[in-house]
Amino acid sequence: MSNPVIKVLIVEDDNLIAKRYQMILTKDPEIECVGRAASGYEGTMLAALTKPDIILMDIELEDKQAGLRASSEILNYMPNVKIVMLTVNETDDTVFRAFEIGVTNYLLKNMPAEEILSAIKDAYYDMPSLHANIAGKITREFKRIKSTEDSLIHNFHILTKLTPTEIEVLDLLLQDYTRQEICKARQVEPSTLKSQINSILKKFNKTSMQEVIPMLRELHIPQILAQRKGGIPFQDKPHI
Repeated sequence: MSNPVIKVLIVEDDNLIAKRYQMILTKDPEIECVGRAASGYEGTMLAALTKPDIILMDIELEDKQAGLRASSEILNYMPNVKIVMLTVNETDDTVFRAFEIGVTNYLLKNMPAEEILSAIKDAYYDMPSLHANIAGKITREFKRIKSTEDSLIHNFHILTKLTPTEIEVLDLLLQDYTRQEICKARQVEPSTLKSQINSILKKFNKTSMQEVIPMLRELHIPQILAQRKGGIPFQDKPHI
């Protein structure tokens, strides 16, 4: 008994690249190219009309995120379709987002014909095999997200230990006030402010605010502090 023919839709806006894929597919008797689209919208419509088994989806079509949007839309209504993303310049976060959406595999456009055919068949038979470079990017992104979550939880715990006065001082430091400006705004002596800052540093287990400020900005703590009741508005300096 012969294997079923795998129906493949190509969504690629570069005509030369699309033709290359078409030539590769036509040389394999187990694969049928059922159409080619040049935009995310066309790809979505053709997917509905041709009901392909596999879609080779360029990630950058009419804009840099069009392939991701089209993939999300297609998988929302046709969850059994397998999508293999195509790109020339992948980044960790883009690769991770693609797999979050539900794509099956991710290929570089310049990969040899046999690897493209293998990726299509692996996807069809539910045996996806990631290129080592892509697998590494996913692993790194998972680690980055986990690290950010751990850091956010850790620093949130520290923030709960700060006194209201220390939170106000930290808020002003995050808004790039100088120590002199903070002393004038809060009507305190430099020695008092120094003591308050040292207390903040001790709780964060750091030796300098230059270590604390960038870390909190990366976690969007200034925006969070700006929303608290009675807080000093973010980016709006008081009259001092």
